Amino acid sequence: MSVQIVFVHGIRTSATMWRSQLVFLEEQGISATAVDLPGHGTRMVEDFTLHEALHTIDAAVRDAATHGPVLLVGHSMGGLLSLAYVGGAQKPPVAGLIAASCTSLPRGAGLAAYRVIARAVDRLPDRGMWLTQRILEATIPEETRSDFAAGGYALDTQDTALRNLSALDLATAVARIRVPLWFVNGQWDQLRVNEALFQRLAPHAELIIVPRTTHLVTAMRPQVFNAVVRLAVATIDAGLTAPGAEAGSASGPHLGTDERAVAPEQ
Repeated sequence: MSVQIVFVHGIRTSATMWRSQLVFLEEQGISATAVDLPGHGTRMVEDFTLHEALHTIDAAVRDAATHGPVLLVGHSMGGLLSLAYVGGAQKPPVAGLIAASCTSLPRGAGLAAYRVIARAVDRLPDRGMWLTQRILEATIPEETRSDFAAGGYALDTQDTALRNLSALDLATAVARIRVPLWFVNGQWDQLRVNEALFQRLAPHAELIIVPRTTHLVTAMRPQVFNAVVRLAVATIDAGLTAPGAEAGSASGPHLGTDERAVAPEQ
C-alpha cells in the first residue's frame, strides 16, 4: 500500500495554500488531500473550535489510512493541531508527521502580543489586505503567490482560533510522539522561539532549517519543501526504526538534539 498524505493549512488561509505540493505529488503519483478547517476556506461560515478542527484532521487521516500509511503535514496552526492530534492519548493511524513553522508554544506573552498585532492590522481600513499583498509580493514567488488567498482569508476566525490554540498541551503531546517527525522552519521564522524545547521533547525528530525563508516556507521555497515531503514518504516506505522509538513504530534517519539538517542553498 502506498503512502497517503493529508495536508492541514495554517491560520487565515485554506487548503489552497498546498496547491504547489498537490501538483508536485500528483506528478509523482502520490495520493494526497488537503482539508479545510472550520471557519476557513469552503467552511468560512462555520465557527472554529478545537474539537471540530481535530475531528476534521481525524476524519481525513482515517479515510486516507484505508488506502495506506498516512503522512500528516501541517503548517503553522495546522502544524500545532497536527502535533496535538498525533501526540494525543489515543494514538491515531499516522505513520509520520511534518510539522512546519510551528515550534512555538501558543500561550503566554507571545500569543497575547500576536493577538494584539492581528487585531491592530484587522482595524486598518481594508483589514490589512493591502499590507498582506505587499508582503506576499516582496517574499513569495509569482507561481505560488496567489495560493494563500485563493480560498479566501478567514479574517473573522483568526482571533477565535488563536484563543483556542492556547488550550493545547503541546509539550505533553510532542513528548508522546514516536512516529517519524520532521520540524521544518524558515531561517527567519518568528515561530522558532521554542525550537530547542521541541527538539528536547522529541529527540528522534529531525529539524530542517530552510535558508532565506520566513514563516511562509511552503510557498517561498516550494521545491525545498516538496523535497522534504518526498524524503518523508521515502522514510515511511523504508520502514526505518528510530533509536528510542517503541517497537513497531517507524522513523526516519536520526538527528541528535543538537544537530540540524539544513536545506542546501538554491
